[in-house]
Amino acid sequence: MADILSNARELTPQEVEAELDALANRYHAAGGFGVELMTRLGGSGESLLERLPAPVRAGLTGATETALRLAMKGATTSRRLVPDQKPGVDRVVSAAMGAAGGAAGLPGALVELPATTAFLLRTIQSAAAAEGFDPEAESVTFDCIQVFAAAGPLASDDGADLGFVSLRLGLPGGVHKLIAQVAPKLGAVLGQKLAAQAVPLAGAVAGAAVNYVFSGYYREMAHVHFGLRRLAVEAGTPQEELAARLRQRLQRPGAAD
Repeated sequence: MADILSNARELTPQEVEAELDALANRYHAAGGFGVELMTRLGGSGESLLERLPAPVRAGLTGATETALRLAMKGATTSRRLVPDQKPGVDRVVSAAMGAAGGAAGLPGALVELPATTAFLLRTIQSAAAAEGFDPEAESVTFDCIQVFAAAGPLASDDGADLGFVSLRLGLPGGVHKLIAQVAPKLGAVLGQKLAAQAVPLAGAVAGAAVNYVFSGYYREMAHVHFGLRRLAVEAGTPQEELAARLRQRLQRPGAAD
């Protein structure tokens, strides 16, 4: 089966501009969830990471790489057994998982990490399908992992980091090589999540809030990524050109207001 389904249509230049405006709004809205959460947590991503024990910080990249490999298998299998849910349902389920992990403090959060990673990947796959792509196609699987290279929901981002939308399908080693490249960045993001959940009981509330934000963020970033891929097909325009035009929108003064 082709990676993009056969319902693509040709767009007018005005429709392309409107689509890019909508994608810019999605990008800013996704980051807004994290900004509000950081205000409530009272710190920065770096300060959260400093709360973790040194051995945990040192093992974040390896643990994330393992979680991503397991997530690839679990997320695809679950899509065959359970149909995609509405975004609101996904976020509630994700919040429940975070609460369960955070209730036991850091040990519980570490156990919950692979399951949440698989759930987030499943959320990304759902967004890909909603944009008209086949999540089981090899190039789409590649791109689903690539979405995890986004800045992260707790990062301050002015819209300049759009590297995750660039196609690198010729990367030697394929998806497993990509996982090794994505893991350090995602590991730092997930480390912030672990730190927020590290206090038992209070960690349950933080875990629910963080997972709720994470599931919304990565779904929106997936819509941005696959929305650009779809738009490139429908507009007959290279994706790199569309990404540059989107970046210009994101960097305009007041664009996030």
